[in-house]
Amino acid sequence: MNGASREALAAARERLDALTDNTSVDAAKLADELAAVTALLDREVSLRRVLTDPAQAGEAKAELAQRLLGGQVGGETADLVAGMVRSRWSQSRDLVDALEELANTADLTAAQRTGRLDDVEDELFRFGRIVSSNTELRAALTNRAATASAKSELLRSLLGGRAKATTERLVTRLVTAPRGRSLESGLESLSKLAAERRDRMVAIVTSAVPLSDPQKQRLGAALAKLYGRQMHLNLDVDPEVVGGIRVQVGDEVINGSLADRIEDAGRRLAS
Repeated sequence: MNGASREALAAARERLDALTDNTSVDAAKLADELAAVTALLDREVSLRRVLTDPAQAGEAKAELAQRLLGGQVGGETADLVAGMVRSRWSQSRDLVDALEELANTADLTAAQRTGRLDDVEDELFRFGRIVSSNTELRAALTNRAATASAKSELLRSLLGGRAKATTERLVTRLVTAPRGRSLESGLESLSKLAAERRDRMVAIVTSAVPLSDPQKQRLGAALAKLYGRQMHLNLDVDPEVVGGIRVQVGDEVINGSLADRIEDAGRRLAS
């Protein structure tokens, strides 16, 4: 997003945070209702355009949203959506993207309240690794000919009872309504959003053998000092990393593996 949409999304995030700071608000229910509104506006293009038409007064659009949603969703959700349509959006689709993000954030907030956010972060990461290594599973989950109910049932058989309910809901929404994204990019976005709930950055750490708890603590502390922010470690094991570790933070790779140092030495000798 850029321009007006970026400002509108920032304002919507602040309103959501203020709303979910109130523990009497059911964040999981809010997430479900925001997801339903997302699906509605993704499907109804003409309605989406009316609600984001810059030629229409913001209050008029807010009143329309309240009339449409009244009785269908809770008051908190209707008020939040009404506030969003009062804002100016650069593109009508940006409103849907923003609603989807808020739905996911509300679900993650519900997990955070119950102390399950770390588990959800790890499960999203692990599920992404499973999908990337299993072509048959990826094909089944991204098959455009398969119905949403069939994909939901497949995910239920895979995740039900094995992952947190929040993880299952987030992944199911992504798989059944990808909205043009690849499964991998969608899972990555969810992982980043989960990390942001604690104002943390995500470091993908690959090592030849599992790291011990003291090693993880030292690495986390070193990365937090380096980047000036708390760091969440997504740990992966790859036997081909011969000694040392490989750390990726965003697009930056901190290369500390023996295998890569050998490759670097070979390149220098060849030059």
